[in-house]
Amino acid sequence: MRVLILGATGGIGVLLVGRAVADGHTVVVYARSPEKLPQNLRDSSQIIIRKGQLTDAESLSDALQDVDTVLSALGPAVSRGPFHPRGEPLAHAYSLIIKVMKERGVSRLIALGTPSIKDPHDKHSLVMSTIVCGVATFASTAYKDIVAIGETICREGDTIDWTIVRVPLLNSGSNESFVAGYVGDGQTTTSLTRIAFVAFVLQELTKKEWVKARPLVTSP
Repeated sequence: MRVLILGATGGIGVLLVGRAVADGHTVVVYARSPEKLPQNLRDSSQIIIRKGQLTDAESLSDALQDVDTVLSALGPAVSRGPFHPRGEPLAHAYSLIIKVMKERGVSRLIALGTPSIKDPHDKHSLVMSTIVCGVATFASTAYKDIVAIGETICREGDTIDWTIVRVPLLNSGSNESFVAGYVGDGQTTTSLTRIAFVAFVLQELTKKEWVKARPLVTSP
């Protein structure tokens, strides 16, 4: 496929770009600072680099030409705590992204999320509730942006086959195993490796098992 990857220069994004290329996809990297992408990826004949801002509709539209699917590793840096900008900037970016996707006829979006985005299938989990409450308390602006991202995709992506991949605490382990379910279902846990997130996204890209859904993806 021809996929456009957002957040491609971040830790998860670089892994996602590399694995997508390894799987044979053509990858359009849309980034504010594409020079941050590792040199070996920038030199790949399967990668097309488009420089631009998430607020630039014209550049986004150009990048989305002939794209089949948008894969997004965008997310607020919770580690920055209260220093994440106010006003839900990433949620507003998703609003523009979805608008331009509709104009370009791109109907598939797989986006990074967290358990701060609720789902009706979720059950009570004391551990997960504690984690979410901690984020809401100590990184309130990031929390509000995460919640707004979920609301924006669900509300404005009416004609989009979206999947919000909710992840718990991420780590840099090498285990690619994952389970997909919901909070408190007795199967999901509270951690996930970044490479396992990538493995799930690329599996979902082809299998389409979680369309219009918000699965919690964790390590077994």
